[in-house]
Amino acid sequence: MNIQEQLAYLRQTVARIDQKYADSSGDAPAPAPKPGVFVEELLSGEVIETPHGRHFETEKLYPHHQRHGSYEISDLIALQPDLLEALSDGAIRHAHPTRWAFLDTETTGLAGGSGTYAFLIGLGSIDDEGFRVRQFFMRDYAEEASVLHSLAAHLARFDVLITYNGRTYDQPLLETRYTMCRARHPFARMEHLDLLYGARRLFKLRLESCRLVNLENQILGVERTGDIPGEMIPYVFFEYLRTRRAHRLLPVFHHNVLDIVSLACLTGIIPEAFRDPANMRARHGMDLLGLARWLELSGRREEALSLMRRAIDMGLPDSQLFRTLFEAGSIEKKLGLEFAAVATFTDLSLSPNAYRVKAYEELAKHYEHRERNFSMAMECVRAARDVEDSEALAARQARLEKKGAGLPRQPRLGLTLKPAR
Repeated sequence: MNIQEQLAYLRQTVARIDQKYADSSGDAPAPAPKPGVFVEELLSGEVIETPHGRHFETEKLYPHHQRHGSYEISDLIALQPDLLEALSDGAIRHAHPTRWAFLDTETTGLAGGSGTYAFLIGLGSIDDEGFRVRQFFMRDYAEEASVLHSLAAHLARFDVLITYNGRTYDQPLLETRYTMCRARHPFARMEHLDLLYGARRLFKLRLESCRLVNLENQILGVERTGDIPGEMIPYVFFEYLRTRRAHRLLPVFHHNVLDIVSLACLTGIIPEAFRDPANMRARHGMDLLGLARWLELSGRREEALSLMRRAIDMGLPDSQLFRTLFEAGSIEKKLGLEFAAVATFTDLSLSPNAYRVKAYEELAKHYEHRERNFSMAMECVRAARDVEDSEALAARQARLEKKGAGLPRQPRLGLTLKPAR
């Protein structure tokens, strides 16, 4: 889609929003409301006075009995204080859910930089009544300092900041805005968990996109209605500044609330998988595999191996199955489970796949170095060269021929190492 087509699409979307919220009487448009008045006429909230001026705030409560897709809001308050420890690599060891702040911003541009403003900042929190989202709205550029002052005051009650892509976007942008307003930002004392990284580790193998709205749909089962595309939001805000027509902004407030509620519910799901992998409730082998690879990188090899075996049993596409078998065999080798590793590499060597040669090489190493069975090691190398020859394999064969000179062949019973034709 070229730039002209994108502009046409944006105009059509704005027109649909206008039509949805326009007065149904069909009369001439009413005069634009006075600046600074219209927001409180359309949204429940209040104009807040701070030492730096005024701005608008509104709040929405999701009570305990409410659901967000498949997730029960009541489950949030019951989350364990150590839930975030594993996913944060130990940075967040113990923090009660009521001390977590879920933050998301709507900005005047997607590129960031000193010229980008956060005109709407949403802050979600968990309490005994349920989940509430407080939104700080900058009705004009002059109200930015007031918004940031109030945001800092609210964040003082929390120890943990949770975002989705906020480590590289939301937090740096807000830090810049505090600097531009000659104020100290409130984030230095807070631990920051960016849920995007955990989501990617779990779901990137299965899902085409790990955007928040996609996880919201695929994991929570939420179908958004009355929403606005994220790329439209800066355009709508600029239109509001020019026309002061409040109805344009209603879908933006709604969009921000949904992002924050989904972020909170996903925080109740994703970190639990890292905290207790053995009891992860997964319906897809690819999700187990994503978690297993993270565990292996973190040095938790036994847990990684267990999840890989579960993923294989659950079913994996060929593009991942053979790689996973090789990874499982490699972990078994590192853990000293030699017979299990040999069995895994042998299974992998018996059918055409991208890891077949590597499996033969691992078997050759085992027979050469562990069993001193040079003849068997030679058979593995020859079988590998029949599949795909290389200088390294030729050099290994030459070395084995010198080691095994004059020794009779000692084939192992029960193993078929000739490549399938």
